[in-house]
Amino acid sequence: MTRKATLTLMAVVFACTMASAQKYKYIDKTVAVVGNEAIMISDIESSVKERGAQGLSSDQNVRCEVLESILESKLFLMQARIDSLTVDQSNVEAMLAQRIDQYLTYLGGEEKLEEYFGKPLYRLRQDWRKQYEDMSLTQGEQANIMKKIPDMTPHDVKEYLDTVDANNLPIVPIKYQLSQICLYPDREAADLAVREKLLELRERIINGEKFSTLARMYSEDPGSSRRGGELGMASKSIFWPAFSDAAMALKPGVISQIVETPDGFHIIEVIEKKGDMFNARHILMKPQYTAQDRDKAFKTLDSLRTEILNGAVTFKMAANFYSQDAPTKTNGGQMSDPNTGSSYFEIDQLKPEDYRAIKDLKEGEISEPVQSTDNDGRQDQEKDFVVGKTNYKIIRVDKIIPAHTASFNDDFSQLQAEVKRAKQMAAVDEFLDKKIAETRIVIDPMFKDCDFHRSGWASKFSED
Repeated sequence: MTRKATLTLMAVVFACTMASAQKYKYIDKTVAVVGNEAIMISDIESSVKERGAQGLSSDQNVRCEVLESILESKLFLMQARIDSLTVDQSNVEAMLAQRIDQYLTYLGGEEKLEEYFGKPLYRLRQDWRKQYEDMSLTQGEQANIMKKIPDMTPHDVKEYLDTVDANNLPIVPIKYQLSQICLYPDREAADLAVREKLLELRERIINGEKFSTLARMYSEDPGSSRRGGELGMASKSIFWPAFSDAAMALKPGVISQIVETPDGFHIIEVIEKKGDMFNARHILMKPQYTAQDRDKAFKTLDSLRTEILNGAVTFKMAANFYSQDAPTKTNGGQMSDPNTGSSYFEIDQLKPEDYRAIKDLKEGEISEPVQSTDNDGRQDQEKDFVVGKTNYKIIRVDKIIPAHTASFNDDFSQLQAEVKRAKQMAAVDEFLDKKIAETRIVIDPMFKDCDFHRSGWASKFSED
């Protein structure tokens, strides 16, 4: 796949949302007032439509949740203005641009976007910019409230442990500290083979064969190959820069030279361009490695494993000398989470092939050679790690921390953060309950059957 984020699910969700949008017809009216701020039923329906884009249902229950969320946001917003907070305008513009690009892509261009929302794009920009500006102030006020809570002392943590039910203490999942020795296959030869194949396909297209037919036969992008390589009208910002730059430089019908991205190698044909959007076909091919590549690497790794187990060389020395993975070899092979820097991994932070290799090992044991991937590529959509280039490795289990109930001695930092989060949430709740009690709020009785989270709303319904 060539896009920076998975679009298939969102496309399905938007299709469902567009269908459901016809179901809800309403006459706009004020349904709540918070201070001098009015909340319209159109505000609620707009938020419901946004939630639909996330796959959530659009029943009355959701509308109750949306209304309560908007009511709370208004209270934060009013206080943010009193506190003279300022909007992070650069962040607002970045989020606005991303939102518009996503909708243009998922709905198929500016005309369909305007048709779907019933407004011209310039009005949508105004509405969404205002939403993001309010969101910036709201989040700023929430942060103001939470930052007033100081870091927890050991006494605070002990007090928490003395008062909380042991069954409600957090469970710390099993964690592994690991080291690895990695080898890579001969990428140069594999890259050359892919380039030669794509050059052959490009020549066949130029000589009259259909791009779409060859894309169905050869492209390794499962999302587009069944459509003859067609990606659909989309914003250039959702593709890898090298891909979008090449596509935007092409005239419709012209076949690109070979383009390399972290996904592999492509040839591209642009079908249509509109502003910063384009629809293109592509054929994606990825470097393929032979059984000989794997066998050669496994033989070397197996020999290293034997020497380490026999005491002829330490794992650290072997990693420093033989490993081809730059981030770990200089640290004796010790692995760390690229996002947090932590040297401990929970199961869902490990690549499946890595976990399968070490799940039955004890501390100090070394896995058999395994084929895996590095972190030079695309974020996996189901797991919180990056899937990149093929590599081969052996993994040593340095340390195992079994799953356990969090304790003061072993998990102080986690408990400290847990207690602080709880106190921050309590401070936010206290702020809202106080503001609900002292602010002029009127809610339309049409929402009287809502099971609101905060009891204070019950006294705010109008008599009409």
